[in-house]
Amino acid sequence: MNYEEKSPQKRVLFVITQSEYGGAQRFLYNLVARLGKTKYKIEVAVGAQSGKEFLSKLTNTIKITRVESLKRDVNFFYDLKAVNDLSKVIIQFQPDVLFMISSKAGFVGSLALRKAAHGLKPDKKIIKTIYRIGGWSFNDPRSAWKKLIFIILEKIGAKWKNLIIVNNTRDLEQAKRYNIKPKEGMVMIPNGLDVYKMDFMPKDEARLKLFESAAKQTGKIFQAKTIIGTIANFYPSKGLTYLIEAAEYFKNNHEIVFFIIGDGPERPTLEKMIYDKGLGEKIFLFGQIPDAYRYLPAFDIFVLASIKEGSSWALIEAMAAKLPVIATSVGTASEIIEDDKNGSLIVPSNSELLAGKIKENLNNEFKMQEMGIQAHQTIVLKYDLQKMVRQIEEIM
Repeated sequence: MNYEEKSPQKRVLFVITQSEYGGAQRFLYNLVARLGKTKYKIEVAVGAQSGKEFLSKLTNTIKITRVESLKRDVNFFYDLKAVNDLSKVIIQFQPDVLFMISSKAGFVGSLALRKAAHGLKPDKKIIKTIYRIGGWSFNDPRSAWKKLIFIILEKIGAKWKNLIIVNNTRDLEQAKRYNIKPKEGMVMIPNGLDVYKMDFMPKDEARLKLFESAAKQTGKIFQAKTIIGTIANFYPSKGLTYLIEAAEYFKNNHEIVFFIIGDGPERPTLEKMIYDKGLGEKIFLFGQIPDAYRYLPAFDIFVLASIKEGSSWALIEAMAAKLPVIATSVGTASEIIEDDKNGSLIVPSNSELLAGKIKENLNNEFKMQEMGIQAHQTIVLKYDLQKMVRQIEEIM
């Protein structure tokens, strides 16, 4: 893509580490799909890990550049190469704004911009740098010394950025506590949904499709009265091992099943855990499903078992679907949910407490219905997609 000398459009280069469809990818897609084509010239540089759903959604509207050296895991050789490769993308595109999404993209992107300085045109010497996180990387399950390293890296990297966007109060407070200070400051912009344009599947249809998938896994026709479900990528931070442990409390109750939509590197660990506990007909892992949110009406209760979150898209989608939700008090969950009013809050990493809360809710159908209605209203009133896009455009 050649630089156009007098283009009236603002040129925005987004950098994201991976395209496996998760919270960061959902944010990026929702944003770029609503940025006017006449106002912005957009390109997305994406790392090696590929996710077909995300890429297929984006390629219909904007240019995608693959940076194969940009990987999620820390690797000194690949990270140095990613800095060099991304600097070439910056020089070629000549952006007005460099918008980095995720911790790795934020650090590598900042270094790449410094390296690219010699190749920028005179009117591009000052490029606005924006870094958006879905949750600080140092909150992931790690040893204390590794967390300290990530805190130090965020503090160093912040000095190279104009603005950092967080989506919840806790991450904003942690930035102040650890003295993470970008040049122009921190901005809090919550995630948003266009609730009335969400194409939820009818409950009976969604349940039928998921039970058909479960039947393929078990080799027999499968039904159950109650579905406890979640949508999550399979990372340690999602706390899915605690959900599996909670499901064990319902091992002898054949009316209840647990459906998990998602995939990721933790799959072998989760599959072994399910097998070892004899829960092969209790818990079902469905893999990635395009537009997975459409299946939410199949669930009777939605569970967010995360150990660490920023603002969970799956959680606010479940609330928009009028589901009673049980969530760990991480990220924005404790800001969105008023316990026992529009959902239930529990402390993370406690499978016994999670199982108890599931039982409590299942024993009070009226309460579940009321929480679902209140959850829907919360999202409609407080988490509007157009507001999110407008706030981001104001700072770009």
